[in-house]
Amino acid sequence: MNIYVALTLFSLVIIVYWVISDLFTMLFRFTGLPAERARFQVISLLTGCGFTTRESELLLTSKSRRRLTRVTMLFGYVFNITIVSMLINVLLSINLDNMTNLFSVLIPILAAVIIIIFTRVPKVRAWSDRFIERLAGRVTRTKNVNTMLLIDYLGEDSIAQVTLVEVPEPFREKPLAKTGLRAEHDLMVMLIEKPGKKAVPAGAKSVMEAGDKLTVFGNYKTICSVFEAKERFGEEV
Repeated sequence: MNIYVALTLFSLVIIVYWVISDLFTMLFRFTGLPAERARFQVISLLTGCGFTTRESELLLTSKSRRRLTRVTMLFGYVFNITIVSMLINVLLSINLDNMTNLFSVLIPILAAVIIIIFTRVPKVRAWSDRFIERLAGRVTRTKNVNTMLLIDYLGEDSIAQVTLVEVPEPFREKPLAKTGLRAEHDLMVMLIEKPGKKAVPAGAKSVMEAGDKLTVFGNYKTICSVFEAKERFGEEV
């Protein structure tokens, strides 16, 4: 095998690894994780580097994330072993005498770099995100229901953004002080964002309406249950 073929295979591996990383990132975003946090955790899991942060606790908040985490770790382990074995065989079989010229050797590497850079262009990423979001909306069927996007995880509690398509019956036309969210469910609505307006701090007299986006602090499962919300895929634009 000449060095041109070897570098072509190496570049192909880089592209495949990048695609797999994006695929698992998309799957974690299906479960409601923000894009950047999902991507960081996926890279950590796939590479097996063991680098963890407090954000890794986000992966343990639901059964679906724990299962997906196990699959990602196992896939990354098997994939890495396969790749290392292949690269060793490639390096051992390289025949430098067959190398033609420097330009031909650089072609595969340049192709991989161009593809990766192209996929990072904001407009390309925005288009792919919109496509995936539409697909996710069909798969998760969250178009006409209240949805929730996990923002952060603090100990046993979470900060989440709840988008209200419909206000739950117990809270309709009631100020927050009379909803029982704090006293009965130990949930705190911190911010309310009305359609077309900026988010403002929630007060005792604030009333929830359809179309509102609420930033809520409390137990993750309780938020889903009380607001009758499903996990949302990615960030809404």
